[in-house]
Amino acid sequence: MSNVVQPAQRVAVLVDSQNLYHTTQSVYSRNIDYDELLDEAVNGRELTRAIAYVIRANSPEEDSFFEALENIGFETKIKEIKTHADGSKSADWDVGMILDAVTLAPHLDTLVICTGDGDFSRLCSHLRHAGVRVEAMAFGESTSEELVDAADAFTDLSARSERFLL
Repeated sequence: MSNVVQPAQRVAVLVDSQNLYHTTQSVYSRNIDYDELLDEAVNGRELTRAIAYVIRANSPEEDSFFEALENIGFETKIKEIKTHADGSKSADWDVGMILDAVTLAPHLDTLVICTGDGDFSRLCSHLRHAGVRVEAMAFGESTSEELVDAADAFTDLSARSERFLL
């Protein structure tokens, strides 16, 4: 499979917002610059879809964050945080992201997945087998080697963190 980026490639960008948020908070105590992230992911190609998968945690600034994502050009898919009987909380978009990736694949040349989560390595292999170029983008210090190995290309956002952080 070619590693050359062509302007005519149809690209979709799927962003695991929780994964990136936790890394930027724990490592940098900063937030991700989604405008720069999208620009780097598209890389001059034809953007088909850009989807940010987010969790509603009922924090005061989240509605303006969701609106900002939409203004940049992302569709937002919002999942409510679940509180379990034992009081623990969870929210996970993995299955939703995988289903969207597989559904979009026939309409794409390239899928850019923005996450460091190794759970997506099998998806990368599946899409590559189907003829879709898969690029992963995440912060290297919190990215699974398995994911890096499964993608056609990996962009370590840490290498140019000043560009990708607010």
